Amino acid sequence: MAYVYHSPILTVDAVIFELVDGELNVLLIRRTNEPFQGAWALPGGYNAAGDTTRQALARVLTTKVGVEPGDLPLVEQLYTFDTIGRDPRGDAVSVAYMGLCQQLELQADDSVQTPTFYPLGKLPELAYDHADIIKYALERLRSKVTYTNSIFALMPGRFTMTQLQQAYEAVLGRPLDKRNFRKKMLALDVLQPTEDYYQDGAHRPALLYTFKKQDFQSLTGSLD
Repeated sequence: MAYVYHSPILTVDAVIFELVDGELNVLLIRRTNEPFQGAWALPGGYNAAGDTTRQALARVLTTKVGVEPGDLPLVEQLYTFDTIGRDPRGDAVSVAYMGLCQQLELQADDSVQTPTFYPLGKLPELAYDHADIIKYALERLRSKVTYTNSIFALMPGRFTMTQLQQAYEAVLGRPLDKRNFRKKMLALDVLQPTEDYYQDGAHRPALLYTFKKQDFQSLTGSLD
C-alpha cells in the first residue's frame, strides 16, 4: 500500500475557565471568517512558521481576546487533537492549552472577536470539535484540583472556607460535605488564615484565608 504524506495545518486553541457568580464559565469568541463564520468557538489560530505553540497562543490571546498569557494565573498545555476531518479546510492538528483566571478584564473593541464567558451548562453550538475539547479540558481540570492546588487560579486573593468549597463544587459538579471538606483542606496545609473576617448580612463573620503559594504545586495528599 502506497502512503501519501503531507504536512497538516498546525493550530492552537485556548480553553480559558473562570468562575462567574459561582458557576464555571469558558471563554468563547465569535468567528469573523469562514469556516463557521459567525459561530462561537474557542480562541484559536494558526501556528506561524518559526513560532512555538506557546508563542502562537500568546498571539491568539492578544489579537482575538485582548489579554496576555501573563494575565492568567495558570496556563498549561492540555492535549493535541488530530481527529481526521476536524477542519473543513484540510487535515489540522490543534495543540490546546488550558488556562484558569479570575475576573479577567476582556477587551471590548473592534480589534477583538467578541470575547465572552459562557456557563458550561449553557454553551451555544460551537465550531469545529470545540465542544469535545472543552469536555476534555473539564475532565482534566476536575482531576487536577483533587491532587494539586490549581484551584488557586480561580480564587480571589482572600476567601472564606465556604467560598472555597463552592468553587470546588462548581468545578467538580457535585456537592461536598462541609465538615469533611474543611478537615481535608486544613490537613493539606496549603491555606494561610488571615487576620480578617468576611461579614455576610446577619451571619457570623467568617475567617478569610489565602493560599500559601500563588503558583502551581502538587498536594501531599488528595482532596478525594
